[in-house]
Amino acid sequence: MPDEFADRVVIVTGAGKGIGQATAIAFAKRGGRVVLSGQSKEPLLQTLALIQECGGVGSVVAGDVSTEETARQAVSVALNEFGRLDFAINNAGVSPWTGNTVECTLETWQRVIGVNLTGTWLGMKHQIPAILKNGRGGAIVNMSSVAALQVFEGYPVYSASKWGVVGVTKVAAREFAPQGIRVNAIAPGSIDTPLFSNVVNSTPTSRADYEKQTPMGRIAKSDEVAAAAVWLCSDSASYVTGAVIPVDGGMTL
Repeated sequence: MPDEFADRVVIVTGAGKGIGQATAIAFAKRGGRVVLSGQSKEPLLQTLALIQECGGVGSVVAGDVSTEETARQAVSVALNEFGRLDFAINNAGVSPWTGNTVECTLETWQRVIGVNLTGTWLGMKHQIPAILKNGRGGAIVNMSSVAALQVFEGYPVYSASKWGVVGVTKVAAREFAPQGIRVNAIAPGSIDTPLFSNVVNSTPTSRADYEKQTPMGRIAKSDEVAAAAVWLCSDSASYVTGAVIPVDGGMTL
């Protein structure tokens, strides 16, 4: 039986590494055509090479997700090269250590909000009309964080951005459910990605500390979050919208 993702088209932002790369490859392995979006072209080309190695098809769009032009271009590539858009994974994000609420600078605040929250909203702003055109509906998955479900000191702007992602996810889910578009969010915990490594290397909290905070006692692989993203886009999740699903090994229990 052919895979339900065969010849369907997905945009994945932040696709050059970590969760975004794993998600792009997961869709490609199931027959999806993938538009890879991210800040830098070289990491995206590396992901594209991995997709091609497994027989998949993709295209690259390099640009800052906090700008409308990048969001518009990713959708244009999907429509012009692959003829449609069915799914989007708005995953691109930054997570700098900012210090407490007072220590966080305005420059850092604006950058994190721009990438994590504005980038997610801009993605949906252009993705939703394109998905509506396919006549079949579709799904969007936005990457939030456990920082939207519990407090992490030293991350005021990251927390604000990820709470915001939950908000725009739920509003869009309510607005477009009647038109066949499901919108959900994933809240990852400690995932073994370059972003996580940067956090560990720049803060007093060690990898072992994060493992202790997680009831399952380990750091997850990017593939484990990718599997949740693929499931949320699948027919198996056909009655799921407006949800925020922790993939956190029990951290938020």
